[in-house]
Parts: sequence; C-alpha cells; structure tokens
Amino acid sequence: KMADPFLYDSGERSRYKCHGQEVQIEHIKAYACKPSFFTDKAVIVVHDIFGWLFPDIRYIVDLVALHGYIAICPDFFKGTEPWKTTDHWADFADWMKDHDPMKVDREADVVLKYLKEQCGAKKIGIVGFSWGGMAVHHLMLKNPQLNAGVSLYGIVRDSEERYSLLNPTFFIFGEKDHTISYDQITLLEEKLKQYCKTAYKIKVYPGQVHGFAQLKPEDMKPQDKPYIEEARQDMFDWIKTYI
Repeated sequence: KMADPFLYDSGERSRYKCHGQEVQIEHIKAYACKPSFFTDKAVIVVHDIFGWLFPDIRYIVDLVALHGYIAICPDFFKGTEPWKTTDHWADFADWMKDHDPMKVDREADVVLKYLKEQCGAKKIGIVGFSWGGMAVHHLMLKNPQLNAGVSLYGIVRDSEERYSLLNPTFFIFGEKDHTISYDQITLLEEKLKQYCKTAYKIKVYPGQVHGFAQLKPEDMKPQDKPYIEEARQDMFDWIKTYI
C-alpha cells in the first residue's frame, strides 16, 4: 500500500449531526445551511476528494452559517463516486482525470445563479479545501462574480495564468503538508507579487499536515487545535473583509 498522501484517515472520525438540508439545484445536489436571520451574503464551500456527503465538510458549512452567511456545498462530482478510504493511491491520478478541479465552471455558475435569484445573495465568497482549494484557485482566476476566495491547501499547478486573480484571495497551507512543497508556496508568493492586481495573502501554519483545517473539534489533537482555530478565524476575517 502506498503511503496515504493526506496523512489523515477519514474513516476514523466522530459522527456528525448536520444542521442544514439537502437541496436540488438544476442538475446538482447541494448541502445548504442558513443563519437564523436574513442576510444577503453567501459563501460557497467546495469539498475535498471525499465529496459533499463527508461529515467534515458539512461541519464547515454549518460553521459558515453560524458565522452569519448563507452556506452551500454543491456536489461538484455531479453524482459520481468521490474518493473512498478503501481506494488505492496508485489509482489516484486516473481518478483525478475524471474529477478535474479546473472543470467546475458550469456548476459554479448554476450555484451562483441560485444564490442570487433564490436566496437574495448580493455578495458571494468561496472557500475550498484540498481538491476544493484547487477549484477555488481556478475560479478566482475565471469568475468575477466571486467577491472573495479562500483556498486551503490547493495549488493550481502548471499554468502560466494562475497568478492573475480577479478578486481578493487568501491561500492557507500547512507547514508539514507533503502534497505541496515549500518551493511551490514560495513560487506562488513571488509570482503573485509580480502579476496579481488584487489583494492576496499567503499563510503557512506551523506543524500542520494536509487537511488540518476541516477537522471537527472532537477530532483535533490538542497540539493542533490552536492552529486549526487560527486558520478558521483567519478564513472568516478574510471573508468578512471582502463580502
């Protein structure tokens, strides 16, 4: 068995009781949660390889709603199988070909339309984790309707145009993430300085592995908790500043 590149076992997680509900938007299912009061601000949450049903991502959606935003996590895999804990990493490259985080534009447009027309959203942000972090990076280059983005441990690689962000984007990384090298983060920083015409920020959290920021409180290790909480607070501060 290949080493698990994400260093977390998504199978060993506490159960989670969701506060939101599932909705159908055109050809996409989504998990949505709204605050108890009216708001015209919304945040799209982009899931990782484990998909929109994964309890950790639903916890994040509920947390976003708790912070006062209409929160929605669409199934960007469009009903196809997410990555499963029983899958083999040797097959990951093939799986990724059918689950390309740069091919999310149509679904993003459908969800944006829904948020504006059905939910009364005037300003919309987006946050994404891992696979979703790559999707956010891509969408912040392509879709001016997204007022702010937070990309957590996902880099769009091998593309010259990946630095011309349209709106403020915050990149969050873990220091011990062995899917993203320090050199890649340095390159991102250098190139953004050179090409980016909007606000951006890059922050690396000490000692943190891939996937650190979406853990539920009961699944956190005590030594990681302060960094996870700091990353979340930073994420919400960024969203609050720009939407």
